[in-house]
Amino acid sequence: MTAPYSGTPFPLTASFQLPRRIVNLSGLPASSGPGAPAPCSILMIVSGGSGSIEVDGNQHVLTAGSMLCCSSSLPLSLNAQFSLQGVWIEYTSVTRPGDADASPLNNSGLHSSAPAAICSLACRLLQKWNEPSEDNPFAVQLLFTELLAGLYKLHTQIIHPQEHWLDHILQYIDGHYNEDLTRSQLAELAQVSPEHFSRTFRKATGRSFSEYLTLQRIRRVQQRLLTETQSLSTLALEVGYSEGTYLSRKFKQVVGVSPAVYHRKAKRIASLNFNHTASLRALEIVPELGVYSGWMKQLELVPAYPGLRAEGTNGTDLYRSVAAAKPDVIISYTLPGGREQLLPVAPVIELPYMQMGWREQFTAIADITGRKLRAEEWLSRYDELCCRYNRELDRLIGPRGTAVAWEVGGAAAYCYSSSYGHGSQILYGDLGFSPPAALLEQGLLGHGYLETAIEHLPDYNADHIFITSGPSTPAGHERFSSMLHSPRWQTLAAVRNNRVYLVDQTEMFYGFDPLSSLAQLNTLMQSIRSQIYMGHDHIRP
Repeated sequence: MTAPYSGTPFPLTASFQLPRRIVNLSGLPASSGPGAPAPCSILMIVSGGSGSIEVDGNQHVLTAGSMLCCSSSLPLSLNAQFSLQGVWIEYTSVTRPGDADASPLNNSGLHSSAPAAICSLACRLLQKWNEPSEDNPFAVQLLFTELLAGLYKLHTQIIHPQEHWLDHILQYIDGHYNEDLTRSQLAELAQVSPEHFSRTFRKATGRSFSEYLTLQRIRRVQQRLLTETQSLSTLALEVGYSEGTYLSRKFKQVVGVSPAVYHRKAKRIASLNFNHTASLRALEIVPELGVYSGWMKQLELVPAYPGLRAEGTNGTDLYRSVAAAKPDVIISYTLPGGREQLLPVAPVIELPYMQMGWREQFTAIADITGRKLRAEEWLSRYDELCCRYNRELDRLIGPRGTAVAWEVGGAAAYCYSSSYGHGSQILYGDLGFSPPAALLEQGLLGHGYLETAIEHLPDYNADHIFITSGPSTPAGHERFSSMLHSPRWQTLAAVRNNRVYLVDQTEMFYGFDPLSSLAQLNTLMQSIRSQIYMGHDHIRP
């Protein structure tokens, strides 16, 4: 990371940070500043597009990953005219009497490459800000605090990089665990003495370097045993041991059973994402610990026994729950910094989001759990249903044309590519519709999603328009209703041809898994049938 203007170490105060305004950068007018009515602190995180910003008289280029943390008293001028996407946050500090009234991040400056996890967290915060939930009224505060904590840690590493050599060493071990690593070699790489290396390493990880390296190697072997059958000699060479007998001895020391027993036994599973929990339930597996969505609760898919946590559980509490469940394997999306924390508990299988569709994730989980045949049977029935629905659509509407599925929030609307789900995997994958040209021009496929103001929905004309989620706030309802009454909306071909479908099943369409996809497929088909056969469910003012 580079900082174009110098920052000073931040003060340690007992301040509490409260968000006042959270907006998408694409919604800010070109050449605008924060426009804050009173002094506050600014966070800007760019997730896509390009633009520029003038900070204290200096011009800087903004691209994906650019990040600004400063006080609103600093002269700012943002040029967002080049489809700049990201999050602009204005927040205030509440302090104890006598403490400095400032955010700990105010002096951290402008940086060029915020981690993907920070960008993703900022986007989630924006969505929760625009769509407050009565079921989880503290979601915004929790996400905002998590974002500040991540930025605080990141800035600490930037201004004191020599104090964070351990993070680099752990990353090095993660990529070179199968090599002949020694304490002296890594101490030299960290530019510290072997003694200081050992003390710091054990304090941070709870293990000596050799114990940690052994644990890394055995977890990799466990991962291989979950999906493949390999000789111990082959596995030993792959992870850095000379022969299989030694690997078997080390494996039993760490896991408690031999590799053969571990390979055969029924696995206790912890699922840290509700999509993966749904995949397990489609395979008729109840995890020892699983994250469940509200929609899955409505279907009564949540077992009655204790130890299960719901979606939105605080990360630290969830990790404690995982350890208490004593799983044989943990399944999750990529966990920034979390895999190392869970390493002592069990091997972590990370299924990369957006890089794997729900079918690929479902198949991978079936391989891990030994239910490959059951997954193939499930997918075969699903594909037969898709074929039947496509024959029905051939009769009802003929050539598919274009379609878009919108989730309408309090201030903005969102649509997604098929790699993100939200019903798009059904429309563009299973049912043969295409995204409208306006979405492709805005880079939908590259970014994975598009956010736009509610009033701009008529800009994205499609032959079929689905509203899978309606506004959750009075202000959102008012804006949405005004848009529906607008002449531009009324002139759309989809409106005139009675091909706008109100679905409004937010939680169902949030899922990206076998059970949610099946429900989304049936719901979309029922919406189309209802519109054609009854002709009174379309959206008109």
